Amino acid sequence: MAEAEPELKSTADLCDDHGDAVQVLTGGFGSYGGVDAFRGPVSTLAVFEDNTLVRDALTERGDGRVLVVAGGGSEQCALVGGNLGVLAVENGWSGIVVDGCVRDVAELRASAVGIRARGTCPRRSVKSGAGDRDVPVTVAGVDLVPGMWLWADDDGIVVAKTDLGRT
Repeated sequence: MAEAEPELKSTADLCDDHGDAVQVLTGGFGSYGGVDAFRGPVSTLAVFEDNTLVRDALTERGDGRVLVVAGGGSEQCALVGGNLGVLAVENGWSGIVVDGCVRDVAELRASAVGIRARGTCPRRSVKSGAGDRDVPVTVAGVDLVPGMWLWADDDGIVVAKTDLGRT
């Protein structure tokens, strides 16, 4: 019989237990995916109003990682939609955090992946392939590098340099 997976440690408990070792991404990220709480090592994208690299990343094995899309907070178009939510699930991504917008919200909520974003926009992005992958980015005033750990739940989003474990 397989051992039950331990419960995720809450973002509030991580802040209480680890103080300054944890940073909080502030600024009103809403929950749009079908999973409320998620965690994993960070993979980063730096893009602006172009989601080509987002699709490219999500077609690869996620292995429980969280894709952080530093989209400059743009509200002019969506960087993640329903089809990308399906790709994330199929390829084993734990979650997606978008410093920008998403669309196809009903489809995203039906996807078994955690998704946080600044808001929604029905307009799709351009597809020119501009941007950078797995580079240092800044989101909500927090500097993130690939390999950091991210936790998200109903209380917010926190990051740390290492995996701070489970309860």
